[in-house]
Amino acid sequence: MKAIFENAKIYTDGTEKRADLIFDRAMLSPMGDVSDVAHSLVFDNIAVLPGFCDAHVHLREPGFSYKETMESGTAACAHGGYTAVITIPNLKPAPDCPENLAVQLAAIRRGASIHVFPLGTITVGEAGESLSDMAGLAPSVVGFSDDGRGVQSEDMMREAMKKAKALGLPIVAHCEDNSLLRGGYIHDGEYARAHGHRGICSESEWGQIKRDLSLVREIGCAYHVCHVSTKESVELIRQAKREGLDVTCETAPHYLTLTDADLQEDGRFKMNPPLRAEEDRLALIEGIKDGTVDMIATDHAPHSFEEKSRGLAGSMMGVVGIETTFPVLYTYLVKTGIISMERLVELLSVNPRRRFGIKSEVGYTVFDLSDSYEINPDDFLSKGRSTPFAGITVEGRCLATVIGERAVYLDKRLFG
Repeated sequence: MKAIFENAKIYTDGTEKRADLIFDRAMLSPMGDVSDVAHSLVFDNIAVLPGFCDAHVHLREPGFSYKETMESGTAACAHGGYTAVITIPNLKPAPDCPENLAVQLAAIRRGASIHVFPLGTITVGEAGESLSDMAGLAPSVVGFSDDGRGVQSEDMMREAMKKAKALGLPIVAHCEDNSLLRGGYIHDGEYARAHGHRGICSESEWGQIKRDLSLVREIGCAYHVCHVSTKESVELIRQAKREGLDVTCETAPHYLTLTDADLQEDGRFKMNPPLRAEEDRLALIEGIKDGTVDMIATDHAPHSFEEKSRGLAGSMMGVVGIETTFPVLYTYLVKTGIISMERLVELLSVNPRRRFGIKSEVGYTVFDLSDSYEINPDDFLSKGRSTPFAGITVEGRCLATVIGERAVYLDKRLFG
């Protein structure tokens, strides 16, 4: 059955246009003679957007397929409107040399339904003791990261930056000073103190960003900061950009919409970095408005049910988000007038591709902006179910995601 999208909002070139469209499986075309589409489904509040690109996704294969597989993970990405993702290298084997990376590339070829671009590690096994084979990895990766761990040694990070600069690829930094963690697992704020939890101080993040920015001034490499969560981090990056340093950063939907005041005694609220204070959330909002924050990445990090069922203290760090990002951000940021849809497209699609040189076909995704519903993890295609957004009401449901002439996701509503 064909679908008619009446007066659809089209954002594929960065500005809003309106048109009546016909959607037939994977083909989107202007509506002609209405007699040609008799008995079609009609939708009247549709957004056609460029396929999203996520700079920070844990697809878990190879090594941890019980959490997620390439097939389930990329199906979830397509369900969320994503046509390209950058996958994080905390895998087994870690992609720290061409031989280990080949295992991941084979999994991508075998199971991915969308475009997947790997990062190589900064250090061997992400152990922080010696540099990976960065030159050998460079032809097949879009940058280098030890995400999940901060590079603790300043000298090691200096050498990594020199090598990355020579190779023309960015350092993608998980900034976390282990000496300041002190066993913490949620933000060192009011909730932690009121409920007897050990807190993670903000300086454990921004202190390492400050160190790394000094190295960027010295070396001049391209530098990208993962999952920024504190107001101090935002200000450090803002100042670095004013200096003209080649610095970008990302934040995640949960840091823009939730704080430690929203915490519950449930593992679905535990991620790294943790949910911070309201003043941090507001600083991040200002950062996406003024361009300090370049992109919104999901940090989609699936774990098994058992791993996430041990409360705040005992559960593993990480939540899923690839299937909820657009509806959450549309509902909380666009509908409330905080940012425009055009700015959201930049944050989710344009800027990640530009920063990491992603040249794959962008494709497009279709959302029904009138569809209001409660987020239910049982509807996810990801193996992961742990999300802080479970049960909240959002607007905007993905109807289709298309690459070329291939529909990588189609919602059952398109077929009546």
